[in-house]
Amino acid sequence: MLGNVQDAEDVTQTAFGNAFAALDSYDPRYRFFSWIYRMTVNESMNTLKRRKNLVSLDGSFDVPAAGGASESAAEADDRVERALLELKPDDRAVVVLRHFVSFSYEEISDVLGVPVRTVKSRLFTARERLRQSLLVAGA
Repeated sequence: MLGNVQDAEDVTQTAFGNAFAALDSYDPRYRFFSWIYRMTVNESMNTLKRRKNLVSLDGSFDVPAAGGASESAAEADDRVERALLELKPDDRAVVVLRHFVSFSYEEISDVLGVPVRTVKSRLFTARERLRQSLLVAGA
């Protein structure tokens, strides 16, 4: 979701700290995993919002030329990662939860606190944006 290992580690630590502090508010009628995962996703979204105004000076924004048949798996992974990071955080969240974490629509709905129909709609939109982004990057 964040595209940065250090940010992911920070978010994980913060989410677990927040979960520990809010443990008395946990409702055992619901899955613990969904509760803590929602906290993690929310903290990831907050981090992305805070990062929005920052400018990276490390050159990571340079996009290498997309290759055809000669493109390595690592280059393809990089293109997909960049395309994912171009998505809005809500769209990125559904793609990551569905395709990288293998959650069901219902699990994603629980984690994000939105109806299943919204999950399906966001996923459709995100996939289309990803496809367009990858087509442009491959041109």
